[in-house]
Amino acid sequence: MINITFPDGNVRQYESGVTGLEIAKSLSNSLAKKVLSVKVNDEVWDATRPLTTDSTLQLLTWEDTDGQKTFWHSTAHLMAEAIQSLYPEAKFTIGPAIDKGFYYDVDFGGQIPNAKDLKKIEQKMKNLAKRNNKFVRSEVSKAEAAEFYKNNEYKTELIEDLEDGTITFYTQGDFVDLCRGPHIPHTGLIKAFQLTNIAGAFWRGDDANPQLTRIYGVSFPKASDLDHYIEMMEEAKRRDHRKLGAELGLFAFSEKVGSGLPLWLPKGTKLRTLLQDFLMKEQAKRGYQMVMTPHIGKKELYETSGHYAKYGKDSFQPIHTPREGEEYLLKPMNCPHHCEIYKVGQMSYRDLPIRLGEFGTVYRYEQTGELNGLLRVRGFTQDDAHIFCMPEQLKGEFQDVIDLVTLVFSKLGFGEFTAQISLRHQTDRSKYIGSDENWEKAEQAIIEAVSEKGLNTIIEYDEAAFYGPKLDFMVKDALGRSWQLGTIQVDYNLPERFELEYIGADNQKHRPVMIHRAPFGSFERFIAVLIENSAGNFPLWLAPQQVSVLPISDKYLEYAEKVLEELKANDIRAEIDYRAESIKRKIRDASMQKVPYQLIIGEREEENNTVAVRRHGEGRGDKGAMSIAEFLELCNAELQANEPVTA
Repeated sequence: MINITFPDGNVRQYESGVTGLEIAKSLSNSLAKKVLSVKVNDEVWDATRPLTTDSTLQLLTWEDTDGQKTFWHSTAHLMAEAIQSLYPEAKFTIGPAIDKGFYYDVDFGGQIPNAKDLKKIEQKMKNLAKRNNKFVRSEVSKAEAAEFYKNNEYKTELIEDLEDGTITFYTQGDFVDLCRGPHIPHTGLIKAFQLTNIAGAFWRGDDANPQLTRIYGVSFPKASDLDHYIEMMEEAKRRDHRKLGAELGLFAFSEKVGSGLPLWLPKGTKLRTLLQDFLMKEQAKRGYQMVMTPHIGKKELYETSGHYAKYGKDSFQPIHTPREGEEYLLKPMNCPHHCEIYKVGQMSYRDLPIRLGEFGTVYRYEQTGELNGLLRVRGFTQDDAHIFCMPEQLKGEFQDVIDLVTLVFSKLGFGEFTAQISLRHQTDRSKYIGSDENWEKAEQAIIEAVSEKGLNTIIEYDEAAFYGPKLDFMVKDALGRSWQLGTIQVDYNLPERFELEYIGADNQKHRPVMIHRAPFGSFERFIAVLIENSAGNFPLWLAPQQVSVLPISDKYLEYAEKVLEELKANDIRAEIDYRAESIKRKIRDASMQKVPYQLIIGEREEENNTVAVRRHGEGRGDKGAMSIAEFLELCNAELQANEPVTA
């Protein structure tokens, strides 16, 4: 007999060799029908895999993230089985679950499918799913695996990296795949799915390798879940920041300028400036000092910081000075520059903490296929700041930054978020710099600071920055999608690498601790998410254009210009629509531009020295006639309320 401990602490005894699915059936037949996989001693297993030792057990259903990932991974195998049937010469590589769905990278040779072919693959998947084929796990030797895949160079390469005795195959129906698993019990659980996209992908992400065809999909245990997902995707298309950014005149891209390098148009620049001003005011209250640093730096600077080793392959090629023979790089991060600013003067403990802020533009060479509007670009501006403090000040400073980040999120409409404590890999330390002692101090500082703040947190290993652990803020938007935006990082390592010092109360030299923080993360990514979360409906304080003045005809232009002058004199961002269009067209276009207020001006308004006011987003929006003074009072009341961004 073996002891099985459940999440609630309850312990039950079962015969050795019992499976998680059998345990679920012993508890409830209805529960067993929902079980997709199990977590055994914190490792996700097939629900049909035997348990032979005392273990902790969690039954995973669709309500669990790991259960969803198992479901999506299994659907990737179902898709691969369908592709194998339709394209017998196809070579399979990898097919993982992702945040929302799955994909499989396939070498189709000369028979590359198009979007229309996805329907054929879907139909074949439906037929195969109905067979209720079990996912069967088998352990194989390295020699057996190599022999099986002798005609598939991709799987052969994967097998070469595996240890003998750790290799498993999974079989369902006629399809066999090299796979660690886990998988759901059988294909009949996959009730609803859709193949969503075809894209190109280089083998192992290296553009020197062959290009494969990547097919994306998503699946659900119920058809109604798929219907809801499709509705949400349609809404996401309507909210797409690339579409709205063009319609609202916020930003553009030019092939002549270069891929991944956004051009900010006047309205987009105003939006960025308003966000920057908002953060500048909050930082000023908290004692930040603003600095500016160059867009380039000597290669030696980034070698000292470790960024060259980390980002060198993702950076633009070095700039060589013809006479001095020096190498410069477009800066990948602002922190090395700020370390050098700290070193300009001799610091005392009385000077600390020092909080240096910069809206600094940095550059990374992203592959063309990975660029995605403002979400992934080659040049982006961080709302960066670095706090240099004494170790005993660390927790307080970290918590103050948490307060700033949560203020930013609440103000900009991101009320639902999770604080992710991102730590090192639990065993592989090769990708990190610095001593274990410093890492342990930094990790403990974050855990304590977050615990005292009572945030909704999760811990993720292997997500730390190369120089230190961090707290990443994962926000949910109006469509329920999760985004990583703000971040706070604790760093004992760069102060050592740059030999930063301060004179303590004991008149001895000490090493400061460094906090990296960026509430927005980057303006580009933050604005992309902000646009989609709000559908471009910004509150009055944040709208690049707050008022459209709409004269019914040219006869009323002189009065319209008088109204415009008064608005601008009171710091209201307003423009006149001078076009020779009907008033209905002007109102419609102003609404399409999501301008908060429209002021209609005709004969009656000119005679009475009033404006007819419409509010975008409020039903019919007609608020009646007002004097200009009354309208200004209305605006000022709304601006003073400083309403947060809403969807």
